[in-house]
Amino acid sequence: MSTHTNPAVRHDMVYFFEVTDGNPNGDPDAGNRPRMDDETGQGLVTDVALKRKIRDTLALAAEGADGYGIFVEAGYALNPRLEESYTTQGIKVSKGAKITPEQAKAARDWLTHRYVDLRLFGGVLSVGSTQALGQIRGPLQVTFARSIDPVFPSDHAITRVTQTRQEDIDKGETTEMGGKWTVPYGLYRASLYYSANRGQQTGVTEQDLELLYTSLEMMFEHDRSATRGTLTPRGLHAFSHPNAFGATPAHTLLERVQVTRTAADTSLPPRTYSDYHVSVDTANLPDGVTHTHVF
Repeated sequence: MSTHTNPAVRHDMVYFFEVTDGNPNGDPDAGNRPRMDDETGQGLVTDVALKRKIRDTLALAAEGADGYGIFVEAGYALNPRLEESYTTQGIKVSKGAKITPEQAKAARDWLTHRYVDLRLFGGVLSVGSTQALGQIRGPLQVTFARSIDPVFPSDHAITRVTQTRQEDIDKGETTEMGGKWTVPYGLYRASLYYSANRGQQTGVTEQDLELLYTSLEMMFEHDRSATRGTLTPRGLHAFSHPNAFGATPAHTLLERVQVTRTAADTSLPPRTYSDYHVSVDTANLPDGVTHTHVF
C-alpha cells in the first residue's frame, strides 16, 4: 500500500488546475459570470462544483463495480434511495414508525457501502420518512478553489443564424443574439483534507483513495464543454501523516507548497502554466510525515 492511499492515516492535499478561455464556475445570481472575490479579483470555484466533477468521474472510473454508486446523482430523487436503506434491512417505513438507533446505524452502513460519495463526502439523510438517519460526516473535505492571480472575465456577444420562434423569422429576423463569459487564463488552487477517523467510520478503502486521485487527474477529460473552455489539472500534492490523528496542523504542510511567477516582467498577465513555478519544501518534515507528488 502506498502511503498516500492508506485510509488509516490523515492526508492533507493541495490541488492545482487551470482554465483557458472558459468559465470554470458561473454564478447563476450574476448572469453566469465567473465567480470572483470582489475585493481581490481572484477567481473562485466552489467546493460543490469540484465535488460534482469528482462524483461523476468516480462512477466512470469504477466501471460499475459494487460499492461505487453515486448517491447525489442527476435525475434521481434522494428519498427513494434513503427509504431503500430501510426496506433492504427489513425495516418498515411508514409515518410514525419507530426506528431504533441500531436500525438507523444499519441503514447508514448500507448506504455508505453502496455509495462512494457518501463514504467520502458524507451527507444529510434526515429528510422525509428517514428522519432517524441523521447525517453521515464525511472524511473528505474540499475547499473553494481560488486563482493565484486576479482574473479578468470577459462577456462575449455571440449570434446564431436561426431563430427560436417562427414568428421572428416571419418578421424578417435572421439572427439571434446571446452571450458567454470567459476567463482568459487562471491557475486555481484548492485544498483537500482527509480524516482517517471519519474514514474508518464510513468504510473508506485504499481503492477509494486510488480512484479519488484518478478522478482528480481525469475529471476534466470527461466534463468537456464549450462554455468551460479548456480545464486542465496541473498537480496534486499529498502530505500523509504517520497516524490517524496527525503529526502537525495542516496549514504548516500546505504552506510548503508555493507558487511564484517566472516572467521577468510580472506586470504582464499570466496566460500559460509556464508563467508559474510550483515548488514544495520537503526539508525537515515532521517525523513520519511524507510528501507525494501524485501527479
